[in-house]
Amino acid sequence: MMNFALLGTELPIIQAPMAGAQLSGLALAVGAAGGLGSLPAAMLSPQALQAEMGKLFAGSRRHVNINFFCHAAPVIDHEREGRWVQALQRYYAEFGLTAPQIGAPPARQPFSEAHADVIEPYAPSIVSFHFGLPGVGLMRRIRSWDAKIFSSATTVAEARWLEAHGVDAIIAQGLEAGGHRGHFLSTDISLQSGTFALLPQIVAAVKVPVIAAGGIADAHGVRAAMALGASAVQVGTAFLLCPEAETSAVHRAALRSAAASYTDLTNIFTGRPARGILNRAMRELGPMSPLAPAFPLATNAIAPLRQHAEAKGSGEFSPLWAGQNVRGCREIPAGELTRELVRLL
Repeated sequence: MMNFALLGTELPIIQAPMAGAQLSGLALAVGAAGGLGSLPAAMLSPQALQAEMGKLFAGSRRHVNINFFCHAAPVIDHEREGRWVQALQRYYAEFGLTAPQIGAPPARQPFSEAHADVIEPYAPSIVSFHFGLPGVGLMRRIRSWDAKIFSSATTVAEARWLEAHGVDAIIAQGLEAGGHRGHFLSTDISLQSGTFALLPQIVAAVKVPVIAAGGIADAHGVRAAMALGASAVQVGTAFLLCPEAETSAVHRAALRSAAASYTDLTNIFTGRPARGILNRAMRELGPMSPLAPAFPLATNAIAPLRQHAEAKGSGEFSPLWAGQNVRGCREIPAGELTRELVRLL
């Protein structure tokens, strides 16, 4: 069997952490098939994170990737949030809803000492980050567990910055990727290029291993990424229809539909650009709106609309995260999909 020392796994496949669409079940299934399972922890309370860690590490210790955001906690701007609520007022009226309270606590929290307290007893083999890296003290604490640290880069400049700050591997996130952009040095999304343009540039610019991510959904894409110098490949969207995923009913329906071919970057659901399937909210409010509050505060005002629409079976106000390539998104067990991704290597 192959062994990829970077990941500690048999296969060079990382299941992308997808907050809101998966928990430990998907990570365990991918890990059992020889890949690296990931747990997205940015939206989990300490209690929920503790429960998921217990499931992941039940029995023998497993190679697993625990993923966090490390954005700067936003300062609530009541005037800006008020303008955002006003922009959504027509939808509250249409659905007969009351506008939510301004300034509710954000659902997504940056990595903190409290998170470290929960995961430290398990000493996960890999801790990864989106939106840069945490502070030096937290980095040092993770290193004390003998864990590897990965983080996402959307440009060569970000990759060089991450290498200079001591990461063990860089995830080259291309423009095609579903979900949030990992950018942190600049908010200019025009700087980001496609995976197969970005990947070889980052490989040439740094000495640490590079992981390809974005638009890779089948064995041909995996083989192409490895040929361009990737040490491993991170795949997300392709796993969304697997039975082990927690993907909602409206999200699954959208992924099965012709609408899945039309995605765009939008900030209206969270305040940061993220790629999702085009829907009514994106068409009418953005997709990129200057009114959206800072990440992740935009979520609060649109949440009642999402809940109302989803209760009626509609995803028109939901963040239907998906990459540009959905052809590998299949309703098969995650372990089967993991093995299928490497059949050409």
